[in-house]
Amino acid sequence: MDPVSPALTRPGPLVQPGPPLTGAQVSRFSRQLMLPGFGELAQRRLAAARVLVIGAGGLGSALVPYLAGSGVGTIGLADDDTVELSNLHRQVSHGVADLGRAKVDSLADTVAAIDPSCRVIRHRDRLTSANLLDLLADYDLLVDGSDNFPTRYLANDAAVLAGIPLVWGSILRFHGQAGVSWREFGPTYRDLFPVPPSPDEVLSCEQGGVLPSICALVGALMSTEVVKIVTGVGEPLLGRVITVDTLTGRSREIAYEAVADAPEITSLIDYEVFCGVRAPGDAGDDAAADGAVDGEGAGADAASARASGTPAPRGVTAAEVLARVRGGEALRLLDVREPHEASLRRIAGSELLPLGDLVAGAEPESGDAPLIVYCEQDLRSRRAARVLLERGHADVVFLVGGIDRFASVADDLVQR
Repeated sequence: MDPVSPALTRPGPLVQPGPPLTGAQVSRFSRQLMLPGFGELAQRRLAAARVLVIGAGGLGSALVPYLAGSGVGTIGLADDDTVELSNLHRQVSHGVADLGRAKVDSLADTVAAIDPSCRVIRHRDRLTSANLLDLLADYDLLVDGSDNFPTRYLANDAAVLAGIPLVWGSILRFHGQAGVSWREFGPTYRDLFPVPPSPDEVLSCEQGGVLPSICALVGALMSTEVVKIVTGVGEPLLGRVITVDTLTGRSREIAYEAVADAPEITSLIDYEVFCGVRAPGDAGDDAAADGAVDGEGAGADAASARASGTPAPRGVTAAEVLARVRGGEALRLLDVREPHEASLRRIAGSELLPLGDLVAGAEPESGDAPLIVYCEQDLRSRRAARVLLERGHADVVFLVGGIDRFASVADDLVQR
């Protein structure tokens, strides 16, 4: 595809300024008002701005407090999730007292503690093609802090159709990236990623892990872009992506352009089907609809399961298995590798039943405890879990990443 240069026009301030600041507001934002090129007018624009943030997790909980601290007048929070213990190491706007609460409620309380005058609108809904455009009618700018590709493409296309800028970011393991998508002035997310990755190439933070501080780094970059776009100060990340590698302490900028022959976005589509998370015509379950695929390659597993009429096997992470073991839960571990592989290393207490024997009709030892199937990575364990489900075994899951991933998390439970 032939690239075309983005529009050369530099955007001016996005929002018209609100009323003059009060004395209390001048005192609150005095350090910001002193910035070169900023001043009271820019602060009034922030006070009048309406920003919708998708996601109240790792990125949302990092960037939203800075939006409130900067003086953004109205912040919409869109997230249908609740706070879990595993969130707290990186989603620092939530605390132990918030466990079980809606994330939008917890994050709204954080905003209120920073600036009670900031208006927070809570959207405890899963955003879809059916509702996002209606929501955007009440906002000037969209921020995407989601953790799945269907939502990222949905956010991009909705922003294009609504004619508003999109600030986006993503994080995984030790890395992060951030950029701006704004069709009127430059390329969009689709120009950078015209085709979504295959589901079997996608790792979530649950499966791949994430360093807490990368949430702060990327969230800070995203909130800065919002301030720049709203006020017209500085140069937004149009046609550029900032990537951060915390292991090396390096960042780099990647330039990209609009694709000349890219299909025009005229309406919102089914993004779960577009990203291969769900097959056409299948209503799917909540996990698939959220784009929260349990393990690598889950799209293929779901299609195979539909053909056989059985539910798709579910994956569990090494961290989840470790937590259940440490918690004293009774578990059955089934190793479906070959004997020579098991002789090199195996998870303590596991039963060996090679996949070939299982497919030929062999059965694991009987028991009432949940059955966790594993192999070296997770290709064979996926198939084994599917076979066991087809035979009527209940509570069967596979270990995402296999013993290879487990050994990196709980090496003391791996026998060699």
